[in-house]
Amino acid sequence: MKENRAFQYRIYPTKEQIDLIERTFGCCRFVYNQILSLQNETYANGGKYISWTKANTYCNQVLKADYPFLKEVDKFALTNSIICLDRAFRLFFDKKCEYPSYKSKKRSRKSYSTNFSHNNIVVMDHGIKLPKLKVVKAKVHRIAPSDWTLKGATVSQNAAGEYYCSVLYEFEKEAVNRPLDVNRSIGLDYKSDGLYATSTGVVCGSPKFFREAQKTLAREQRKLSKKKKGSQNYLEQKQRVAKVYRHIANQRKDFLHKEALALAEEWDIVCVETLDMKEMSNKTFGNGKATLDNGYGEFLQMLEYKLKERGKVLVKVDRYYPSSQLCSCCSTLNHSVKTENLSEWTCPACGATHNRDFNAAENIRREGVRIYLGFQPNSA
Repeated sequence: MKENRAFQYRIYPTKEQIDLIERTFGCCRFVYNQILSLQNETYANGGKYISWTKANTYCNQVLKADYPFLKEVDKFALTNSIICLDRAFRLFFDKKCEYPSYKSKKRSRKSYSTNFSHNNIVVMDHGIKLPKLKVVKAKVHRIAPSDWTLKGATVSQNAAGEYYCSVLYEFEKEAVNRPLDVNRSIGLDYKSDGLYATSTGVVCGSPKFFREAQKTLAREQRKLSKKKKGSQNYLEQKQRVAKVYRHIANQRKDFLHKEALALAEEWDIVCVETLDMKEMSNKTFGNGKATLDNGYGEFLQMLEYKLKERGKVLVKVDRYYPSSQLCSCCSTLNHSVKTENLSEWTCPACGATHNRDFNAAENIRREGVRIYLGFQPNSA
């Protein structure tokens, strides 16, 4: 079974290399918008959708003749920009996203992708060889195994002005086929004031990285508000603000990776609820900042792929399953838990006393195991 994996490296290009990277960003954006205009014009005149191969031919034969500066940048970057637009149209045709829009110099992500061909991409000890750029200084913190196949690279710039290169590899992975032990299963219940509570009675708190950095962020934003918009001082201060946000994001990502890895190493089956984090972060719940700060949605994505790598499984329970209202001892449904917002409650049927979060996590675990086995709860 073939899989893909990318390693991201921080790169430190020279002034000449930065100039070429910026021009490549602009050319990719220009070609994307030109092909989008061509598609719109063709549709308005009653024509059919133009495939990416024909659009690429149009770029090579027409656009490069009319705009010679397109020949100065990596040809694979322009082709991948056209493929990216084609992918956006395919998603639109499948009704999975809105109609593609034009890229903006100010708002669009600055990146371009290139393909591996004739050894044009090489990862070295202290640098990366890239098409047109030659060798770019880089912090190479890991090297891919020798049996992995290099497929391409993506060069990007974040809001803080830092440059990165993500190198994509393809490798053959043996499928992990081993029976999973239902006794090594755990349920996780989301906590807005932390991260999650487990069916084993453990609460994972989440450091509030955004709240801790609010004073620093407010100070830098005040400085930004006093600068003349569009000036060099304004742009430099804008990058300082972006660096604060980047630091917060890196702290959160590091914490979530470690928590997800610990769970993936210890448990065979992890059961969670399918929650709409975007809906939960709106004003009606009153805890949007806390919800966005803990990064629970990103945590579940990390947890899912880490479990999959180890031949384990993440089971998702429907969000409407009344996990917090069911007694984990006798399965009696108690609506007052939700209506009265009880943190602790006693079952009116069997008299068992429950902590709302731990009880919900246990019910999620049982329902998840039932879904995994395909049986009724008493069969598990």
